[in-house]
Amino acid sequence: MPSRPTAISTGLMLLFLVSAHSLCHAAEPDSPILYENRVRAILNNKCVRCHGPSEKKAGLDLSTPRGILKGSESGRILQGDAVDESLLFQMIEADEMPPEEKDRLSAAERETIRAWIQTGAHFRESVKAIPAVTQHDIIPLLHLRCVACHGGRRQEAGLDLRTRQSIMKGGKSGPVVVSGNPEASLLIQRIKAAEMPPRRKLVSVSVKPMEANELERLSQWIQLGLPEVNDSAMTESETLVSEEDRQFWSFQPPIQVEPPHVKQQHRVQNPIDAFIIKKLEDKGLTLAPPADKRTLIRRLSIDLTGLPPTPGEIDQFLNDDDPQSYENLVDRLLASPRYGERWARHWLDVVGYADSEGAQNEDKLRPHMYRYRDYVIRALNEDKPYSRFLQEQIAGDELVDYQSGNITPEVYDCLVATGFLRTAPDRTFANITNFVPDRLEVISDEIQILGSAVMGLTIKCARCHSHKFDPIPQSDYYRLTAIFKAAYDEHDWLKSQGPRTLSHVSQEEHQKYQEHERQLSRQQGLLQKKLTQLDPTKPDYQQKTTEVKKRIAALKDQHWPAPRIRALWSRESPSPTYIYKRGNYLTPGRPVEPGVPAVLTSAVESIKFDQVSPDGKPIGRRLLFARWLTQPDHPLTARVIVNRIWLHHFGRGIVNTPGNFGRAGERPTHPELLDWLATEFVQQNWSMKSIHKLMVTSSTYRQSSDISDEAARLDPNGSLLSRMPLKRMEAEVLRDSLLAICGQLDETPFGPADPVEARADGLVTSRRGKAGWRRSIYVLQRRTKIPTLLENFDFPQMGPNCIQRGESLVAPQALHLMNNEMIHQLAVYLAGNIQNTVGDDREQQVQQIYLRALGREPDPEETRIGLETLQLLEEKWNTQLKDKQSSSTSIQKALSSYCHAIFNLAEFQYIN
Repeated sequence: MPSRPTAISTGLMLLFLVSAHSLCHAAEPDSPILYENRVRAILNNKCVRCHGPSEKKAGLDLSTPRGILKGSESGRILQGDAVDESLLFQMIEADEMPPEEKDRLSAAERETIRAWIQTGAHFRESVKAIPAVTQHDIIPLLHLRCVACHGGRRQEAGLDLRTRQSIMKGGKSGPVVVSGNPEASLLIQRIKAAEMPPRRKLVSVSVKPMEANELERLSQWIQLGLPEVNDSAMTESETLVSEEDRQFWSFQPPIQVEPPHVKQQHRVQNPIDAFIIKKLEDKGLTLAPPADKRTLIRRLSIDLTGLPPTPGEIDQFLNDDDPQSYENLVDRLLASPRYGERWARHWLDVVGYADSEGAQNEDKLRPHMYRYRDYVIRALNEDKPYSRFLQEQIAGDELVDYQSGNITPEVYDCLVATGFLRTAPDRTFANITNFVPDRLEVISDEIQILGSAVMGLTIKCARCHSHKFDPIPQSDYYRLTAIFKAAYDEHDWLKSQGPRTLSHVSQEEHQKYQEHERQLSRQQGLLQKKLTQLDPTKPDYQQKTTEVKKRIAALKDQHWPAPRIRALWSRESPSPTYIYKRGNYLTPGRPVEPGVPAVLTSAVESIKFDQVSPDGKPIGRRLLFARWLTQPDHPLTARVIVNRIWLHHFGRGIVNTPGNFGRAGERPTHPELLDWLATEFVQQNWSMKSIHKLMVTSSTYRQSSDISDEAARLDPNGSLLSRMPLKRMEAEVLRDSLLAICGQLDETPFGPADPVEARADGLVTSRRGKAGWRRSIYVLQRRTKIPTLLENFDFPQMGPNCIQRGESLVAPQALHLMNNEMIHQLAVYLAGNIQNTVGDDREQQVQQIYLRALGREPDPEETRIGLETLQLLEEKWNTQLKDKQSSSTSIQKALSSYCHAIFNLAEFQYIN
C-alpha cells in the first residue's frame, strides 16, 4: 500500500494532466489543423478511391499534399483560407462529392474540412505551395472588369491591364500599382473610390463594377508582390484520356472493309446491298420485292428535290425502256436546282438557321442572314466537296485575303459561309444584354452546334464538368473554345448587330442595291409630287390623297437592307482562355491553350496551333482546326455526314442518334456499312451527290414498303431494312407540294426572305407574291413567328439547332388542312388548272387530280367514287347557292371541294 504522500502526489499529477488536456482542447480552434492529423483520414476514407493515384477523376489526386495543392483539371481546389471560394469545400457542401449518398461526409467531417481550410490548410509535410493569389487569379478578373477600356482595342489614359508587365508599366498617370502596398496603389484607390470602372460608362461597355471579394483578391496579389507562376505549374500534365478510352468504336478511324458475299447476289446493285442483305440473311430474311416505277419516281423526286413529279415526268419515265432509265432519272434530279433547296433545309436544321436572333421576346430580325442560306443552296447544287464546305464555314475568312478589297465570288462565298458560326440565338445586340455571361451562352450554343452537327459529340456537357459518359474532360471544352477565341472572345466582343457587321459584298451586288434604291427614290418623288398637285377643292380629294399615301407607305416595305454579311472573322490578340470552374465565369481555374478533344488524337500527337505558312504568316487557329476535321482518316467527320444522308433517305440513321456517336448514343446497326460509306465518301472527293446516287440506286432503296409476316416478327422496327420505310412528308415538303400541284409555286431562288404576317387570331401565314408563293426555304424563319402550317407539321424551333425532327400525329394537322383559308384557296387554284387542262369531263378531272396529287391513275373503284362525289357536291352547292350564282359556279366549287378532300388523304401526305 503506497504511503500517503505518494498518493497525494499521484492525485496532484492526475489533476494537472486533466487540466492540461482541457486547456489544449480549449485552444485547438485557434491553432492550425494539420492535414496529416485529421483531414487525411477523411479524404482517404471518402474520396481517394475516385481521386487517387490509380484513378484521377477530373485530374484530381487527393491522396497527397502535392496532389491537393495542384488541384483538378479546373484548377486549384483550395483558395487560400477562403472556404466558400474553395472548390473542394463547394463540392462537399453541395453533396456533389462523393456522389453516392452513403459515402457523403458527416456534419462533423464537413466541419473539420471547413476549419482546416479556414485556418490556412496546413500540412506537416514540407511542400512548395502555389502562392495564395497569382496572375492567373488576377488577369481573368481584370479582363472581366477593366480591359474593355484598358486593353487591346482601347487604352484610355494609356493604360493596358492585360498582363502583369503592362500593369507594372502603368499609364499616363504613372505606375498604377506599388508592389507590396495595395493601399498606395492607384489602381486600388480608383476602384475603391468608384472611379474605375466609371459608372457612367458601365452600360455602354457592358461591364459591372468589381465585387468586394474581387477587390480583396486584387489587393492580396499586390500585397504579395504580384507573384507569377509558370503556366506549367497551373497546367494539367497528366493525360485525362486513356488508351482504353480511345478504343471506343467511333473514336477510331473508319476501316476500309470489303463487302460481304451474300446468297441473294442477284439483288446486289452496289456494295450497300451486300451489307444490308447479309444482316437480313443472318436473320432468315430478304429484301422486299422491288417497288414499281410509279412509286420510285415519286419517292425519288420528293427525296432529292422535295417536290412531287409532274404527270409529264411520270409518263416520260414509265415509257422509257432504257435499262439505265432509273440512273438517268437520278442524275437529272441531282442536277436540278431544286436539289440544293431540298437538301439545304436538312443542313440548315442541324446548324440552327433562323432569320432572327431569338433569346429575347423582341426576337430581332437578322436582315442579312439569308446570304448564308443561299450559300448552302449554291454549294450543294455545285456539289462542293464536303471537306471544302466545312473549311469555308469554319474558317472562310482565314482561307482568303478579303482585306485587299478584291471581293471575288470565292472570297464572297468564304465570308458568307462563316455565317455557320453565327446561327445561335444571340441577345448581345443590346448593351444591357451584352455582358460576359450573355456572350458565353452564344459561344456555348455554337460549340453545341459544331459538336452535334459536324462531330457527332455532345461536347457542350463538358462546359461545367467533365463529360459523364464520354472521355471529354472539362479542359477539352475550353481548349476547343480557345480555337475560336480570336473571333469569339467574351472579353472583346462584337455585337450580333451593329455598324461593325462585315460589309464586304460584291461590286455587282452594291450596284444592284444602289439601282434598286434609286428606282424607289424616283417612285417616291413622283408620288410626293402627285400628292402636292391634288386639288383640295375636288370631291375626290380625300380619297385620292389616301390612295397616294398608301402607295408611298407601301414603297417603304420595298427598301432592301444595305448589303452586309453576317459573318465571323478573326480579330487577333485573343484574351487568354481559362477553365471556368463548374462553368462559372466568376471562378476561373487553369489556363489552357487551343486544342481538340484528346480522345480523337493519339497520346503522343497533338495539333500545334502556332503554325505559320510558307510566307511566314500565322495560320489561323480555325483553319488548322478545319483541316484537322477534314483529314481523310478523321474518326467522326465522314461517318457523321454519311449517316445523316442515310437518315434522310431511309427514315433512320445507321446510328440512330445522329448528333451523338458517343457512349450514350445508339450503336450502329450496320457498323461495317457505315465505315464503307465513310471511306468511299472520302475516296469520292467528299462528293455528297456521289453518296446520294449510291444510296438511291441500291436495291435496298428501290424495294417496296410491303411488310411480310416474317419481317414484322423478326424486324419489327425496320432497323434491318427488310422493307423501305413509309415516310410522312415533312412540313416544307407538304407545303411546297401543295403549291406545286396547284400551279402556285414561284420558283424564284435566293434573296431576302419572304415576309410573314401574324394575324390577330394567332395564325402566321406567308405572303403571296405576284407569281404565287415561293418555296418554304425562302420564307422568313423568325423563331417566334413560324408559319402555322409548318409549325403544325413539326417544323423545329431552333434552340439552338435541330439534329433530328420529331414526327407527331395530332388533331391540329388535320384541322389545318380542313379549315385553313390558304388550303381552300389552293384547292380553288388546282380545280381551275384541272378545268383548263381537261375541260368539264369529270372522269378526266378525277384522273388528272390523282396524277398530280398521288402520282398515279385512280383504279375503277376510285374513279366511280370520284364521279359520285363530284355529282353529290355539285348538287349540294346548287342547293346552297340557289339562284344567286350560275350552275358553272356550282361545278367549280364541287371540283374545288373534291381537290380539297384529296389534300387530306394519307396517301398524299405519305411517301411510299
